[in-house]
Amino acid sequence: MRFSFGLLLCSTLLITAGCGSGEDALQGARTQPNDFAGSSNPVDDFSSGSTGDSTNARGLETNEVRITMEVPDGVTSDGELTRRNLRIVQPDRVSVYATNTALQTLGEPPISTRTDSEGFTIIAFTDGLPLGPDVIIEAVYGNTRMRALAADADRDVKVNPFSEYLVRNTLSNYTPGEFQTILDCVADANGELCLNKYVWSTLADQVHDFEIDIPSGADLQEALDLLSARGDFARYVSAMADYAVLDESSSGKISASSADYNSVFLGIELDQTFLEASLADSGQWGVRTAQEEVLEDDNGTGYVYPALTLTSFDAFNIRVTSLANDIPYDREALIHQDGNNFFVRGSEAWERNTHSSSPGAATLLKDTRLLAGRALFQSITGRGSSKIIGWTRNPYYLNAFTSLPVDETTGPDRVISGYFSAGKAIELEAEGDQLRRLGTLEDQYLSVLEINLLRKEGFDASSLNGRNYNILYLATRFSDGAVPMAIETGLGQWQVNSGTVSQSQMYTTVRRGDAGGVATDNTGIRTDSWTLSSRTSRLSTKNEDIGRLNLDINTASGDFEQPDIGIGASTPDGTLMAFNLDDSPMGDGLLIAAEQTTNSAPSTGQFRLQGVALGLGPDTNRLRHFDNALLTIDASTTATLSPITLTSRHSVNNETVTTPELQADPDIALTYTQTGDGRVRFSAGSLVLEGFYTGSQDQFFLRFRTTDGSEEQAGLVIATRAP
Repeated sequence: MRFSFGLLLCSTLLITAGCGSGEDALQGARTQPNDFAGSSNPVDDFSSGSTGDSTNARGLETNEVRITMEVPDGVTSDGELTRRNLRIVQPDRVSVYATNTALQTLGEPPISTRTDSEGFTIIAFTDGLPLGPDVIIEAVYGNTRMRALAADADRDVKVNPFSEYLVRNTLSNYTPGEFQTILDCVADANGELCLNKYVWSTLADQVHDFEIDIPSGADLQEALDLLSARGDFARYVSAMADYAVLDESSSGKISASSADYNSVFLGIELDQTFLEASLADSGQWGVRTAQEEVLEDDNGTGYVYPALTLTSFDAFNIRVTSLANDIPYDREALIHQDGNNFFVRGSEAWERNTHSSSPGAATLLKDTRLLAGRALFQSITGRGSSKIIGWTRNPYYLNAFTSLPVDETTGPDRVISGYFSAGKAIELEAEGDQLRRLGTLEDQYLSVLEINLLRKEGFDASSLNGRNYNILYLATRFSDGAVPMAIETGLGQWQVNSGTVSQSQMYTTVRRGDAGGVATDNTGIRTDSWTLSSRTSRLSTKNEDIGRLNLDINTASGDFEQPDIGIGASTPDGTLMAFNLDDSPMGDGLLIAAEQTTNSAPSTGQFRLQGVALGLGPDTNRLRHFDNALLTIDASTTATLSPITLTSRHSVNNETVTTPELQADPDIALTYTQTGDGRVRFSAGSLVLEGFYTGSQDQFFLRFRTTDGSEEQAGLVIATRAP
């Protein structure tokens, strides 16, 4: 028997997620306005409180869904135009049926139907809303037939090419045994309540958050072919479908009731810009780094800190881990126009923005992987000005590493992930209280590395003294001068004593000159000392050290000043630090420091590899995001890399940027070498992955370098043990 607990769970998560420190960015997210909650068409209701899709659930009973059919522009020119170039039409007929992996019609479940005042079909499920993938809603308009899963979190069941792709490309890929496992989870057949039953309501809803335009004149098959070619969309659907097969034993919660984290965030973009008429169609590199945000209100000045919160609770005996994050960030960009003209757009070109996720449930797998489908809130800059811009991001599949907690009352001390999210910048026009979408200003393809380190009130930075660390970094520099773009990657060691960092670094720089040529310099050496200090945070009740750090060249910065090199954070025990490099001598980027270990390197095991590589060629720029690729250590001297990437390429002369392509390249046999003090090297020809591992032997932090023909690639990847 089905029941409508999905809505209850969603409501519970929205109330409880992010209930840790009220001073962090999560509190800011909760107070942002959702101006257009009552609207139903996202063409004219762009809102910072939305994930992009509209919700037309007004007037529905808890066991009812509303059917909204959206067809490609090539099917009809009638109907209300909505985003993604789809048109809302009233279907000629709607049917509901149970199904299997062969997508057969197995009979109608107990339902009743009605038509609302606007002509939409409303379906009531007598036994409660479906939660699994075994109930299909089919709508027909003329000769176009499309299907959607009835299990949709927001109860506005959109039947369109996105839902049809989901039905076609998931159910038929399961074996009958796997499908039965999913249905057993939904029905709690083994007597242990199973959280993964809610994967389907999340997936059915989140496919509609993708900002992928269907071309004008396309029919249904052409629309499906386009979605299949979008590597990020196809990869997300596939990953979520695999996630749904996990049984009830995988559902878990973190040990603490709530755990708050300092977030260190790096986003590398390769975009196509239409923002300025004289530069329209040009490619564009971008970099996003986490920042603190100052909020001014009637109560004074408050500080918003980049943060993640994990919350555990029991909801009707189901063990739940909910997560939400909000990361204010600055953005810099370099436009690369045909003819090798370069134009820098610094952080002053845009208001400080935010990378904020919608609170939702996640699965903790064997206390080492945090799994979830994540949707990101839209944001708005320039409100009230002549240039209002809406920023929207596509969902992504989260496969994050979590450390083993030290006890039953403390959360994991780190949550580490890498993911890809495409998006858009959209021009908005104010019409009364609403914001109407106009043209697309940028198509954005973003690779993210996110390191979240557990907060500890009363953190003492002196605990870092007398310790040795391995470090690496990735940074970019944009310039209007002779070297418009430089990518710098470095490796080295730190010794921390009384706040002074003595170091030895070797670094490599890949450069593009103002004539378009690419060169590499491997000879950089850095031995100057830096200053490391605690960065006190201003909370609502007091000032407190919570593990945030300043990194300066000489004199330590004040708590509310911008340091010379960057702002970072440490785990409570000081074994891992990470810093956002911001206008540093190296550029803007990410630096990671892990305490050196005498433990031997892992000699076996599989590791999820996530990260980014930037490629510069004579006439091309390329962004490669390693999307849960696999690094397999076969023995103490050999390893295998199975690359899986989402790749976008900018052709300078043609002024085109390709949409993300999913590439699964042949396995690469690597030579695996330990170089002492926790340092390692993986190599095969020109490909070198070099860095270090942690004392727990379950994390690698690696610099990526290779030459592919005439293209030079540099990047940073993180490999974390898979259970």
